[in-house]
Amino acid sequence: MHPALSVLLLTTLIGAGQGLFITMVVVELLAAGSVRPGFFVGGTAIVLVLCGLGLIASFFHLGHPERAWRTATMWRTSWLSREVIALPAFMGAAFAYGVAHWTGAGATLAIGVLGSLLSLLLFVCTGMIYAAVKVLKEWAHPLTVVNFTTMGLASGACLATAYAGFAAPELVGALAKAAFTLTALAMVTRGAALLRNAQLRPTSTLQSALGIRHPKIVQKTQGSMGGSFNTREFFHGKSAAFVRGILTAALFGAFVLPLVLVITLPILAFVVQYAGLLAERWYFFAEAQHPQNLYYQGVS
Repeated sequence: MHPALSVLLLTTLIGAGQGLFITMVVVELLAAGSVRPGFFVGGTAIVLVLCGLGLIASFFHLGHPERAWRTATMWRTSWLSREVIALPAFMGAAFAYGVAHWTGAGATLAIGVLGSLLSLLLFVCTGMIYAAVKVLKEWAHPLTVVNFTTMGLASGACLATAYAGFAAPELVGALAKAAFTLTALAMVTRGAALLRNAQLRPTSTLQSALGIRHPKIVQKTQGSMGGSFNTREFFHGKSAAFVRGILTAALFGAFVLPLVLVITLPILAFVVQYAGLLAERWYFFAEAQHPQNLYYQGVS
């Protein structure tokens, strides 16, 4: 599949925001009022900025942005529609959480728990957009949803550690340990998915793609001399060596280096991890082998 930059930014930005919000709610739950409200107010502002930037990025993936509202109309059957509904609902709860801390209105923990549940629902909706595509075997597995969740939580915890260095230094040690643990968990779950996908064997063949049973078929032309939607959207167009390089960058950037850096250099750890997650998300799309590329093998 072709990795669209807008989707890479959308999923990584809102994932970090969701993870940061859940981390703050856990801090409030465990700290029992010992943390200054400013920590939660500032953190909520970061959450809303990240989700807002992700939402803006998503518009660049639409052919007709002015019709974006229509994406929410198919919520009964479409995970994309459910994501479109869950994202602003989560942002609304996050905004209420920040305002409650700012004004001292109370009920912050209840609002935070509600926001956390919406955040988890959003993780599920985002992951299921891809896990529900049965034709792409690399995606059609529960690990897709698990990985979106664990990587978002790890990114958010790492960001919370970096942010706490300015807003609540007393939390840095505990948050760094949480970020380390969640990053290690994300590495294990993503590694499990990579091992599973490496063992997959295509169920479609060139014969089944064309509907021709002849044992020997050779493609002589591309099928579309100037390219087409199929050749642009269902294949990334990069060499196998380039894809392997991206995977290496993803594994080291998203998992290995943050584990080394998060205890001592949390800001650098988050920056490196976010860059690694962009590479990981690029590979996530590139890894999916669409059966239509059997027909367009002259390009793919």
